[in-house]
Formats: sequence, C-alpha cells, structure tokens
Amino acid sequence: MTALRAILFDNDGTLVDTHDLLLASFRHATQEVLGHTLPDEVLMAKVGQPLAVQMRDFSDEPEVQDALLRSYRAYNHDKHDSAVRLFPGVREGLERLQDAGFAMGVVTSKMSPLAKHGLEILGVSEFFGCLVGADSCEHHKPHPEPVELGAKLLGINPSECAFVGDSPFDMHAGREAGCVTAAALWGMFPEARLRTESPAYVCATFDELVDALVTLR
Repeated sequence: MTALRAILFDNDGTLVDTHDLLLASFRHATQEVLGHTLPDEVLMAKVGQPLAVQMRDFSDEPEVQDALLRSYRAYNHDKHDSAVRLFPGVREGLERLQDAGFAMGVVTSKMSPLAKHGLEILGVSEFFGCLVGADSCEHHKPHPEPVELGAKLLGINPSECAFVGDSPFDMHAGREAGCVTAAALWGMFPEARLRTESPAYVCATFDELVDALVTLR
C-alpha cells in the first residue's frame, strides 16, 4: 500500500455532530411546505449528498423542491451555531494527525461558506488546507470529483490520501477517486450500510481512526 500523505474528511457526521439539527431542519421544512412531515428514515436517507438532491425525494415538483430548500436553510442557519459540536476526540485526533505530518482537508456536500463557518466557530479550521463544498465542483458525492479536487488542492495524488466519512456516498466517492477509505461508525449511517461499499477501515471512534491512519504514514 502506498504511504499516506494526506487525509480528507467529510464534515457532517464525521467531524461535526449535526444529526439532530439536520433532522429538525428536515422536519420543519416538510411540515411548513408540504403540510406534513415524513418518516425520519426517509428524511435522513440521503444525508451526505447535496440538499437539492435530497429534496427531490420529498416532491417531484421543482417549485416545491425550491420552497423546501429555502425553508430548510432558513431554519438550519438560524439554529446552526448553537446546535453544532465536534464529535468526541476530534480536536485531539486532528492534533495527532498534524503532528504525524499529514496534510488535511474537508470534502463536504454542504455549501462551503456554512461548512467553513462551522469549522471556525468550533475552533478546528486551522487544521485544514482545503475545503471542497457542494458549490466547489460540478459533480457531487458519490461521484469522485469532489474527492479528486480535494487531493488536487492539497497537491497530493488521491492514491496517497485517505478519505474518511460516515455515509455510503463518501465511501463510494473515495474508492472511485483511488483513496484509502475509512468509515466512521459514529455518524449517521449503520455499519451494515457502510460495509456494502467495502471501506478499507471501519472505525468505532475517532481515536481508533487516528490509530489506524498513523500506521499508514
């Protein structure tokens, strides 16, 4: 296996715990626009892909999809700063990875300004040399383009990168880009669903993830 020089992370569900905020935002938007909410498993089924893609599951009408998107964003942005937090061990783990000499970046399906803002208020933006968001490229996870762009921005071949995420879309994108993939079990998708994408590593905690990655340096 090629020695790793860089690590790319998904954001929501991997670095930042936004589960409750995302679910509340989906519930609010569907209730406000559709007049009813949907089962939680339907609302959360495509977390990890851009919001515009997710809204297509809730309505076939473009104007309704747009209204859902506006309602979601208004609620989400209003609650964001008080609702987001780092997962346990993230800051300490990022410090260990930095000390080990890894370059690091974020590849998220969130719009980049909000993702950047979240990392700043949580005090970890300093660790990342790039941030690729839904507004950064044409294609989105599970397409490999965002991961490839993240590696390019760090100046490192994807084969020398690990991609860490909590969704099957992350695992698919990372694998297709040529990265080593690591599945985060503390996120939003169950282990069985993640294993369908054959990640190289499946980690129960951020500490376990860091232990695995430093051996590949």
